[in-house]
Amino acid sequence: MADWLIRNAELVNQGRRFHADLRVRGDRIAEIGGELVAHAGEQVFDAAGLWLLPGMIDDHVHFREPGYTAKADIVSESRAAVAGGVTSFFEMPNTRPATLTHALLEDKYAIASRTSLANYAFYFGASNDNLDAIRTLDPRQVPGVKVFLCESTGNLCVSDPAMLEGVFRDSPVNVLVHAEDSHVIHANLDAARAKYGDAIPMRLHPDIRSREACFKSTQWAVETARRHGTRLHVLHVSTADELALFTPGPIAGKRITAETCVHFLRYSDADYARLGGRIKCNPAIKAASDRTALTQALADTRLDILATDHAPHLASEKANPYVRCPSGIPLVQFALQSALECVVRGDFTLERLVEACAHAPATLFAVKDRGYLREGWFADLVLVDPHKPQTVRRDQVLSKCGWSPFEGDTFHTRIAATFVNGNLVARDGNLLDAPKGMRLAFDR
Repeated sequence: MADWLIRNAELVNQGRRFHADLRVRGDRIAEIGGELVAHAGEQVFDAAGLWLLPGMIDDHVHFREPGYTAKADIVSESRAAVAGGVTSFFEMPNTRPATLTHALLEDKYAIASRTSLANYAFYFGASNDNLDAIRTLDPRQVPGVKVFLCESTGNLCVSDPAMLEGVFRDSPVNVLVHAEDSHVIHANLDAARAKYGDAIPMRLHPDIRSREACFKSTQWAVETARRHGTRLHVLHVSTADELALFTPGPIAGKRITAETCVHFLRYSDADYARLGGRIKCNPAIKAASDRTALTQALADTRLDILATDHAPHLASEKANPYVRCPSGIPLVQFALQSALECVVRGDFTLERLVEACAHAPATLFAVKDRGYLREGWFADLVLVDPHKPQTVRRDQVLSKCGWSPFEGDTFHTRIAATFVNGNLVARDGNLLDAPKGMRLAFDR
């Protein structure tokens, strides 16, 4: 492992932007200061004109392993992640088999220890009959338990009211919810089938997985969490309607938090005409007015975290008609650049973006020694060039599915380099030989 001195960068950390040098020794940040002198044996990275950020912690990905490895696997998607400045990820339980036992959870960790370029953690899944396993989760080892309140990829919907109450009441770890109401969705889908048969237009997806379905389910989750004192995190908020259920303020003081995702800040229902099934996801991308409201809510801390919900499917699957087109979008490689477009437009500051993508997930999940630029903490770093645009081409896509909704889009920024645990793992879009990432530890 090489030691590094990153010089002349503009650091962005804890609400500040300042020019400084940063020294990396081993896997940690050793020193931050002005005009540091290179030590013997150190490699020097001249970062003049670049932003130096803590690596993005993506608290919401689907890397599909085990069980769906034709679409993606941990090695392929972690490669895409680090190329895009994502240094740590939290992966969801709806694999095959689903992560519903302690043994299956450890199986995933074993795979990642052999293959992941990024740091990793895995959520435990809730089903209708595994409450005893949830009760015995160790908060120092497991970031949270994921509860699907409706059907989605993998069909882990928890439908038993007693089980839901039990999870919210007894979980020793954060409870995360996919909040959509199945009864509303099924009624909307039945109405669409009655009118269109199997030829349902893709543009109706936000009408089928509707704002009513989102609000009704999110409202139930928030009310249930308040009743039990649950530490609740609502995933992928997609509507303006839901925002009234959350409050602005520092994440450290909240019992109920929420995230939105990069695609909800970039697309609207007008984009179904151009991209069709390529942007079909659950919950659905909705109106431009929702996009505006979500962007503002992230800016003012009503929404706490910006994630990806990276969820690859094969291009051939996404080309299917509506009823056979799976929901999910590959996003992790270009997510940070897509979010930086909001900074370029002035929707929110670079400091706020760093908070939402790195500081807030580190704080929410009590990730040990990560998510900030601090002496003594792990050197998970991303250098961004704000002066060199990038147009996305298919041959740049590293996700195993082989395509991206961003193809042909031009970003104002590009990822110049990514360090994971002090190792330079990617530079100018090229992956480098490096040790594997680490299992995330939780300090609680």
